[in-house]
Amino acid sequence: VQLQASGGGLVQAGGSLRLSCAASGRTFSTYAMGWFRQAPGKEREFVAAIRWSGGATYYTDSVKGRFTVSKDNAKNTVYLQMNSLKPEDTAVYYCAASNSGSYYYVSGIDYWGKGTQVTVSS
Repeated sequence: VQLQASGGGLVQAGGSLRLSCAASGRTFSTYAMGWFRQAPGKEREFVAAIRWSGGATYYTDSVKGRFTVSKDNAKNTVYLQMNSLKPEDTAVYYCAASNSGSYYYVSGIDYWGKGTQVTVSS
């Protein structure tokens, strides 16, 4: 499975960005896809995920109510709509796919996309 992420950039606090992640290859085993982020000097952390079948969504507490993860099955693409962005959201965002229910954890991710930088200025 290959993951291609796009959509990062620079935005002012309170602004919005949308990230996209297109999956290709042997995607039929995918249980969930989502997003992690890593700020300078910090560990990579879970942000949001969506189950490929059924569409249930999950978020880390700090982004609930501001971020929305969605998918387009026909395009094998997952999106992360980020609203009301804060400077603390600044990080490299990574698209991720898991073949198991452990998609909250870095160790549970089977495939990673290249990161895309999101910078929120105050």
